[in-house]
Amino acid sequence: MVEQDTIRLLRECDAGVQMGVASIDNVQGKVKNDNLRKLLSESKAQHQKLNIEIQQLLDKYRDDGKAPDPMAKGMSWMKTNVMLSMDESDEKIADLMTDGCNMGVKSLGRYLNQYKAADEKSKDIAKRLINIEERLAVDIRQYL
Repeated sequence: MVEQDTIRLLRECDAGVQMGVASIDNVQGKVKNDNLRKLLSESKAQHQKLNIEIQQLLDKYRDDGKAPDPMAKGMSWMKTNVMLSMDESDEKIADLMTDGCNMGVKSLGRYLNQYKAADEKSKDIAKRLINIEERLAVDIRQYL
């Protein structure tokens, strides 16, 4: 049970990191404010650094990980592009990113509760990913 929950939690973290990086990539080219661009770049780097740890652990368990749900990823991409086609402001970008961060925090919190038997290392990774998402949401509030 521990190994099974560990792998499942790591898969969800893997999908979450990929979704976060893709979301940042979707908006980064439209950001006008240098400080907001820097915050997004730093968050992306933190996601990518954490992803290295996730991949190492998944490799240890001989697991390929998990890609984000194609429907969720497509809907996110579509929402972002539709909203930004009407309003390409930094305020709208911050709003969309805040929504994405909040969804990530909510999902990861649910997975932490669902996979209680996961090992402490994978729980720590999930908590650090939650922290990255929460911090970005707080840091970009000034652009709302």
